[in-house]
Amino acid sequence: MKVLLRKAQIIDPQSPHNGQVKDILIQKGIITEIADAIPAEADTIIEDSALQVSPGWVDPFANFCDPGFEFKETLDSGAMAAAAGGFTHVMLIPNTQPVIHSKSQVEYLVRKGSSLPVQLHPTGAVSRNTEGKELAEMFDMHDSGAVAFGDGLHSIQSAGLLMKALQYVKSFDSTIIQVPDDKSIGAHGLINEGIISTRLGLPGKPAMSEEIMVARDIKLARYTQSRLHFTGVSTKKSLEYVRRAKDGGIAVSCSVTPYHLYFCDEDLLNYDTNLKLDPPLRTAADRDALLQAVKEGLVDCVATHHQPHEWDSKVCEFEYAKFGMIGLESCFGVVRSRDVSVAQWVQMNGIRARQLFNIPLARVAKGEQADLTLFNADREYQFTEKHIRSKSKNSPFLGKSLKGTVVGIINGEKLYLNN
Repeated sequence: MKVLLRKAQIIDPQSPHNGQVKDILIQKGIITEIADAIPAEADTIIEDSALQVSPGWVDPFANFCDPGFEFKETLDSGAMAAAAGGFTHVMLIPNTQPVIHSKSQVEYLVRKGSSLPVQLHPTGAVSRNTEGKELAEMFDMHDSGAVAFGDGLHSIQSAGLLMKALQYVKSFDSTIIQVPDDKSIGAHGLINEGIISTRLGLPGKPAMSEEIMVARDIKLARYTQSRLHFTGVSTKKSLEYVRRAKDGGIAVSCSVTPYHLYFCDEDLLNYDTNLKLDPPLRTAADRDALLQAVKEGLVDCVATHHQPHEWDSKVCEFEYAKFGMIGLESCFGVVRSRDVSVAQWVQMNGIRARQLFNIPLARVAKGEQADLTLFNADREYQFTEKHIRSKSKNSPFLGKSLKGTVVGIINGEKLYLNN
């Protein structure tokens, strides 16, 4: 199959053509020519006003609910959602049924994902059944294709267990992913503890529940000299701890969600269950601090925390609604709407995320395998259900005006284009 990109601006600091507008010819999944004009015939010619191309994007934290919860999402529908959002690689959390805590479950995801346009990377559970009691078979899972380890939506509460896990993954150069949340603090909290939770009469989860866990886990990472990634960081103080750790040479990294960059707890005044999230939306000051940290480069990448839910789990009283929202299709538009530059986005999710989790780097250069995202970073649009490929529709961005559209992805010989 031959694919020809016409007049595409290359956004890739690793490429000798960075910033240039070129024609790009791809044959059998390999970039064979990059030039000002390529007259060659092609099976598919892609032209779009202000077309841009970058290394394929990586999402380090998503739930495809398969196996066990296929009524929410399947590997097929999740992959379509990821491709529609411009992602060529997605790291899947282990919170399925059964839990991804042994090599057979990892092999299931790798095998099932081989035919999809998006490459799936299992994140193996640190503990059996993500119960936080005993270590899972991490070495076997790594050998079978797990690129990182964490208990996904379940924060690892035991310092001793996390310390053992950090020591264990050093032997095969992997990373522990942690959603920082001390469950003994604000265990029944539904939203951020503060003025808004008081006004709404809802139990709150204090920022301290996250910050005390970040501080603890940084000490464990320093002690073990291992690699630790915090995802879903949501408070200004947590960022300060991460900055200090990085300045001190500790192998700590972090990611934030698109919705923590866009919304704050004030947006909950109408009890929108699609904004019932974990970690919860924090204050406007926290939101602005997260955005500034992204622009400064303190935040390593953006993680969608794609969490699909069927209609019944969200259309109910706020108290009974499930936590989480879908985020793959809207992620790029949300981040660009917050004035994050294209160069910064590509650096985070096209390059840095690959480095953190040992996913092979991709370059827009002759002779390289095609692992590309095609997009228009400045096109404005209204996000509607027609943009959603997920089985679930639980998105608070429906009806919102966003900026930045995805044209499609090319992943080897696999091509996906948005209609």
